[in-house]
Amino acid sequence: MAEMGSKGVTAGKIASNVQKKLTRAQEKVLQKLGKADETKDEQFEQCVQNFNKQLTEGTRLQKDLRTYLASVKAMHEASKKLNECLQEVYEPDWPGRDEANKIAENNDLLWMDYHQKLVDQALLTMDTYLGQFPDIKSRIAKRGRKLVDYDSARHHYESLQTAKKKDEAKIAKAEEELIKAQKVFEEMNVDLQEELPSLWNSRVGFYVNTFQSIAGLEENFHKEMSKNLNDVLVGLEKQHGSNTFTVKAQPRKKNSDNAPAKGNKSPSPPDGSPAATPEIRVNHEPEPAGGATPGATLPKSPSQSSLPAVVVETFPATVNGTVEGGSGAGRLDLPPGFMFKVQAQHDYTATDTDELQLKAGDVVLVIPFQNPEEQDEGWLMGVKESDWNQHKELEKCRGVFPENFTERVP
Repeated sequence: MAEMGSKGVTAGKIASNVQKKLTRAQEKVLQKLGKADETKDEQFEQCVQNFNKQLTEGTRLQKDLRTYLASVKAMHEASKKLNECLQEVYEPDWPGRDEANKIAENNDLLWMDYHQKLVDQALLTMDTYLGQFPDIKSRIAKRGRKLVDYDSARHHYESLQTAKKKDEAKIAKAEEELIKAQKVFEEMNVDLQEELPSLWNSRVGFYVNTFQSIAGLEENFHKEMSKNLNDVLVGLEKQHGSNTFTVKAQPRKKNSDNAPAKGNKSPSPPDGSPAATPEIRVNHEPEPAGGATPGATLPKSPSQSSLPAVVVETFPATVNGTVEGGSGAGRLDLPPGFMFKVQAQHDYTATDTDELQLKAGDVVLVIPFQNPEEQDEGWLMGVKESDWNQHKELEKCRGVFPENFTERVP
């Protein structure tokens, strides 16, 4: 009997819930069609919008915080690899070797401590903060359903009162159901009206505390990570600071005729930065009448060193409408055949008697090779502007230099 009674109660609840859903659905349809008025609370709707925005922001913050923690873990692994490399290359006779090994061990502990504190002071706090949203979201949804029940009961009571044939018993029962629905709705509504604004305002303090914790932990961690190893390396620098590393150019090989061997590459500048080969615009010497048009331009590259000699294109000047000589050979302030200027971006130590010694900032006047076949790839012929201005003697001043140690200037 008890079992049948239990089943009867369960069946009754199911039937009651089905009936409620049906009644709510009918009420919503009538409201949408404009056949029934809907109770509105704009202030509460604004609170719900704020709640949804706060939930979205918090969920995103939680996701990004987890990504941040995953990155910290990845950096920990990378740091361990870097410390292993440091221990391998730190030679036994270097000062601070033992300290460097201890620091590597300490760094591993610092990473683990940093990660754990981020979990405790940021991620767990974030999880707790977001943990309150599901319950409130459920209550907001329930409050919405109870509001529909209240509107439905109100409309049912009003329809009975306005009916031509009134049934006092039905009216009394409808009024009782209306009062009950109103009470349930108002109890839930009052609680949420107090909680939602308070929850919305709490976000400011929560965000401040969260980001302060992250920033503080990050600052302390990096201070601890940097200062110990830095002290050791400063000590090593003091011991061996005079042992500077000089970047030397690859020597240009000479052939039996004492001319530079073709195909040799120029040295790389100290910082390893690529230096683009300047574009040299040239035009062939004019041919007799009926030949090629003077002024046709072709790019010149080191691989074209075997081409016939060409004349560098310059911009002719005019005096009283008369065109003057178009090449550097006609200008007294520039060496014969002058093509363009470059400025040294790095120091270059000459390794042969036919090379120019350069200091960063030196300006070089580039001129063509007397014999194009002597030009190695990546090397230019020129004379330092300071030497030319002082001596005006090309034979004593000119020399070759690596092009990628320089940049072209106007």
